[in-house]
Amino acid sequence: MHHFFSMMFSLLAIIGPVSVQSTDELKVKNGGTKGTLGSKDSCPAGTYAAGFSLKVERPIGPGDDTALNGIRLHCVDRSTYSSNSDDYTSIESSVGNWGEWTNIKWCPSGYLTSFQLRVESSQGDGDDTAANNIRFSCSISVEKLKGDGTDWGEWGDWSPECLGKVICGIQTRVEEWQGRGDDTALNDVIMFCCGDTSPIQYSTSLYGAE
Repeated sequence: MHHFFSMMFSLLAIIGPVSVQSTDELKVKNGGTKGTLGSKDSCPAGTYAAGFSLKVERPIGPGDDTALNGIRLHCVDRSTYSSNSDDYTSIESSVGNWGEWTNIKWCPSGYLTSFQLRVESSQGDGDDTAANNIRFSCSISVEKLKGDGTDWGEWGDWSPECLGKVICGIQTRVEEWQGRGDDTALNDVIMFCCGDTSPIQYSTSLYGAE
């Protein structure tokens, strides 16, 4: 047995520590690749994302559609929930030029913990739109929240979950205006986990209707 442990320690010394995937940064595999990553934006200390809204350009018929242009996360304070419907903070990363903001989708209870992205693949000589919609899971409720985006493309796999934590930050990849070229706006998103999030239930009526 002594020789076994000596061999194990020698092996660890050679290969170094085993790498374990962190869930503090959540990504999906089907995001678009055009554009550049914007700055990361985070919930204020002590608050976590319990809802989201989208900036969406609706189908315009013949022309250059961009679909999903932006994602906002809405952060609430786990220790000071209030009946004031304005008692939350909104954060966002880069946002495209087109579309309007949708109503907020709130977790029935808990916080956002993982996401799924709907993305249209490259259309060749056709009109590319890249990311079209997003879904989120919540830490306490089994309900999945679906955004009010458009229906082009396919849903990819879910991201990993925030293990023992919840979503508290966002960074989006957005293609800037292409002039006479084909605009795609938002292509991909990274979510970030953090926090001491022992379950606290709350009613979404405190934060207004969807």
